[in-house]
Amino acid sequence: MNNLDFKTGAFALIDTLVKNETFYIFGYPGGAILPIYDELFQWEEKRKIKHILCRHEQGAIHAADGYSRATGNVGVCFATSGPGATNLVTGIATAYMDSIPLVIITGQVARSFIGTDAFQEVDIFGITLPIVKHSYVIRDPREISKTVSEAFFIAKSGRPGPVLIDFPKDVGLEKFSYSFFPFNKVSLPGYSLFNFFKDQHCEKMLDLLSNSIQPLLYVGGGAITSGASDLVRQFSDKFAIPVTTTLMGKGVIDENSSLSLGMLGMHGTAYANFAVSECDLLIALGVRFDDRVTGKLDEFACNAQVIHIDIDPAELGKNRVPQVAIVGDINDVLSIFLKYVNRTNSYSSSLEQTLPWRKKIILWKSQYPLLIPKNAHLLSAQEILYYVSKNMPQAYFTTDVGQHQMWAAQFLNVLPRRWMSSSGLGTMGYGLPAAIGVQIARKNECVICISGDASFQMNLQELGTISQYNLPIKIIIINNKWQGMVRQWQQAFYGERYSHSNMEKGSPDFLKLAQSFNILGLQLEFRRDIERVLTSVLSYKGPVILDCKVKEEENCYPMVAPGKSNSQMLGITKPSSKDFIESLVK
Repeated sequence: MNNLDFKTGAFALIDTLVKNETFYIFGYPGGAILPIYDELFQWEEKRKIKHILCRHEQGAIHAADGYSRATGNVGVCFATSGPGATNLVTGIATAYMDSIPLVIITGQVARSFIGTDAFQEVDIFGITLPIVKHSYVIRDPREISKTVSEAFFIAKSGRPGPVLIDFPKDVGLEKFSYSFFPFNKVSLPGYSLFNFFKDQHCEKMLDLLSNSIQPLLYVGGGAITSGASDLVRQFSDKFAIPVTTTLMGKGVIDENSSLSLGMLGMHGTAYANFAVSECDLLIALGVRFDDRVTGKLDEFACNAQVIHIDIDPAELGKNRVPQVAIVGDINDVLSIFLKYVNRTNSYSSSLEQTLPWRKKIILWKSQYPLLIPKNAHLLSAQEILYYVSKNMPQAYFTTDVGQHQMWAAQFLNVLPRRWMSSSGLGTMGYGLPAAIGVQIARKNECVICISGDASFQMNLQELGTISQYNLPIKIIIINNKWQGMVRQWQQAFYGERYSHSNMEKGSPDFLKLAQSFNILGLQLEFRRDIERVLTSVLSYKGPVILDCKVKEEENCYPMVAPGKSNSQMLGITKPSSKDFIESLVK
């Protein structure tokens, strides 16, 4: 074998990443991963790949997560051993809970030192076992290309998720006879992609639809992952079925549509929660019947028969036993079903039979709309978000976690894959670094990060990344000086004992903070300035931080209290109240 055919393990890794269409890597270097970064230097010189230097490993993995959500592609993240690897754990769990495909490369001490408690050695393989779809430790450099291509296949196929590859330092330096292992040759014995959809399922679905007078579509992140937005709309239109979505399912349907009910669950719309409580047929697409959606589980859609379609067989019957359980990709299942209906022309039910149901929902919408608090001077988060949504309908949005996240879910009308929010894990500090990944993926698009003053402080160091790469992200901080959702729960359920939830003392001056990173900082304090200031922010060509001084004690409603059914909501107010102005967003 000619010596020219011998390559290092680091070369094999980068070459395989590039050939698996990796354009960007988000990461942070360190001792154990330096051989890989040294190789990366050569590839960046040739402009074959680009590394985005984040300021913390948690920021790097959230950025890779945001990149993946915006594109549907596998996000790639690098970190070194020890603390570099453990700093990824929250981001790995975030991606795992929300089924986001990532490939994570962690440096590790040399093979001869593994198990000796060497400097910066941790068993990241063991630590992350419960929160990855699969993981590897590279022992033989000849396995690198095959392992990386397998990792991409596993991360993306079926129900997506994060895959970790632990890469000992000496493996990156070792030379061997290298050959690329292509993605299309991956074969994993025992790894099955289930798809049990049959014509008999079509017959059962059609029978239930034909006999339903109050049907409801309940759509989650699986439909976004599947790219099924158009088919969900066609299905909804054909059978005139109202649609409610989970937090992960936002964007699957235009929320200004007459058939859209917005989000359901703990902070969902009143009419979505009433609808799910009274429907007689619930068609669940790519959802997992999460507790934040269902409330008291045995009272969730308790009068309904259930059709549950999901690509993960483990979700079928886990929390709710369906009458029809279908394992399959949402896009494939809906396509086959709609073709079946058109081919057989066997839908005998008249849309007239569901007309009273749709009229009832229209009544609920008029009686219990989403409301914007009315005050002559004080700002409300709801009004800010309503204005942003109205003026930036094509934008990409990331959020942090808390009250602002729920208000954003209520008032932002988004397109598919333009909503990035930590839903399953509820990770504060997610929004800012996720926006970096989205902006890298969508260079010419408007990316808006909706954050809270508490969440923002969790990963504010990533302003350095935004500044370095001059990313024109618009950061809107809903600043109420509290951990808002914690304060709301303390008020409602803990006797107004506000234990360590106030953030006013020690909070930075966000305008000076922006200036220190060479980012434009603006402040919004009064209602009369909303249009002027937001127009300036949204039209500015570079990055902006907007500090919005909103009412401090504002609560996020509607709210389903723990242990209550979805129909038992707190804070639903009819628009006749003089204290509110009605939002036109729904």
